[in-house]
Amino acid sequence: MSTRLDPRRLEVFRVVATTGQVSAASRLLHLSQPAVSAQVRQLEHECGRPLLVRTARGVRLNDAGRALLEYAQRVHQLLDEAALAISTEEETGGELVLAASTTIASSVVPQVLASFLRSHRGLQVRVEVGNTTQVLAWVGEGRAPLGLVEGHARAARIRLERYLDDELVPVVSAQAPAELLRVRSVDALRSVPLLWREPGSGTRAVLERALRRSGVRRGAQAGDLQLGSNEAIHGAVMLGLGVGFLSRWSIQGELAQGRLRVLPVPGLRVERAFSWVLPVDAPSGIAGRFLRHARASPPPLLHP
Repeated sequence: MSTRLDPRRLEVFRVVATTGQVSAASRLLHLSQPAVSAQVRQLEHECGRPLLVRTARGVRLNDAGRALLEYAQRVHQLLDEAALAISTEEETGGELVLAASTTIASSVVPQVLASFLRSHRGLQVRVEVGNTTQVLAWVGEGRAPLGLVEGHARAARIRLERYLDDELVPVVSAQAPAELLRVRSVDALRSVPLLWREPGSGTRAVLERALRRSGVRRGAQAGDLQLGSNEAIHGAVMLGLGVGFLSRWSIQGELAQGRLRVLPVPGLRVERAFSWVLPVDAPSGIAGRFLRHARASPPPLLHP
């Protein structure tokens, strides 16, 4: 192993490790995918061992990679603190205002805020929570300088920038009835209760399109529940009332505790993205600093 690691390669590795995908890291780093892959391979050569396990769905850390990631995160945090120490911008006091849709507000925003506030103490923070349409309107009207939403909606006076990849996965309670726990195929979803968002929901539209692509033309039917929020679906899943489709970001804790199970359903992928909602002119001040930090330090998905 070399006596010195290249800090630029270490930063590329950190972003790849936290996003779990070379493609997502390339967008955040503004590098091509081949360049990102080459940087990681060169770092592995410097370390004298592999750091990542490559899979069809992305990458995951091995033991050596997990150990190195801790140091990479500490280096990144130290550089953030150094930049803050010599900054000429006002950093004491002030308020950070952010708008976010519900799932993101509960599962992504707290992680990003926690890392940002470690080096930006003394700030007040206000997070406005609403549905995607509301967040788009708030940013467009100037009520919030930036926001985060699910999907790629469009609206006047704003632009969207892809941030994190997400997937809605079929989940049941670990204590669910046997008929739910036995689901192993797309066809099996035709005959078990499903938990749907209400008609008109963007989440429901994404799910219906994915089911059609997998060959299942199935809407709400007898025995299903239609619920007005993802939190309501989460609660119904925990009570064993049916199969729900929830964001991987929103169920990390329950998966780690063994309270929820992801059903293995080959041929069904319900993918979407979390995107920044930005005004035409880039945010400045505290909002601009938060955006730069979030782009450079995306939160890790602990249970991909």
